[in-house]
Amino acid sequence: MFHRWFISIAFLTAMLSQAGELRALAQGKDKQPPPPQAQQAPDGFAISVTVPVVGVDVVVTDNNGNFLTGLKKENFTVQEDGREQTIAVFDKESAVPLSIALAIDTSLSTRHDLPLEQASAKRFAHMILRPVDALSVFGFSEIVLQSSSYTADLKRIDEGIDHIRLGAATALFDAVYLASRSLDKRQGRKVMVLITDGGDTISKIDYKEAVRAAEEAEDLVYSIIVVPIENSAGRETGGEHALIQLSEDTGGKYYYATSMAQLDDAFRKISDELRTQYLLAYYPSQRLSNSQFRRIQVGIVGQGEATAYRVRHRAGYYTTKSDF
Repeated sequence: MFHRWFISIAFLTAMLSQAGELRALAQGKDKQPPPPQAQQAPDGFAISVTVPVVGVDVVVTDNNGNFLTGLKKENFTVQEDGREQTIAVFDKESAVPLSIALAIDTSLSTRHDLPLEQASAKRFAHMILRPVDALSVFGFSEIVLQSSSYTADLKRIDEGIDHIRLGAATALFDAVYLASRSLDKRQGRKVMVLITDGGDTISKIDYKEAVRAAEEAEDLVYSIIVVPIENSAGRETGGEHALIQLSEDTGGKYYYATSMAQLDDAFRKISDELRTQYLLAYYPSQRLSNSQFRRIQVGIVGQGEATAYRVRHRAGYYTTKSDF
């Protein structure tokens, strides 16, 4: 579901220890390549790796949408650009701190639904947050405003949700870009939840730039589409389909909500999913690449027919980052 994790050695150490893998790595029982320095790729550009670990958040469901929570490390396979990788870390994601960027559309088209969205967003925050987690509130219309910084203080979060105000236009892609930039600075799991009718009318950032920012920050994007856009010119890049593609590429998911009950249900499903993910991490066997983007594929083995399961994760990661 994400790109490579550019995280501190201390934080990686803690994760590996939880999974029971670090001890073996530190004692040399599992031989791993040393951290590489910047190397020259075949096409002439350098790929610099800070920590040579790629983390992938994985959700596995059966064909009825039920989460499979009892899988083990040996039930997973990971490929990068078609090459088999060795899983160095395996853990349940519930132990890893979670940062959530909650972005709420406050454009004029949402004026009737905004109070309901605010109430539902508060319930979501109270349901999912633990002391180790943090949530930041963004409201976006013609501009994007961060109304609360990342915090686990539910009172501050509620105030941030209350303080978002209606505007005129919709800068959806600007919101994705700016929220991703804020998440990029954080460690652990990173999630963006978008509540919007799916339109974009005024963004300075285009769709491709927004997607890349989300992929580089390694945030899962969950889109709650409150008012589906049925007939919109440019729908593929500025509306519902763009949100669907963004969610799928980052390993998140999209939901439709046309009532308070459906909005609450979407939030509940997101919360449940974030507590049932698996963490896989590996050291890429291929140090150099002609492409800046490497594709990841996760499979399930030893659990019957592959068609009986759906595995969801991010599409891949960039080997270099844009100049944010």
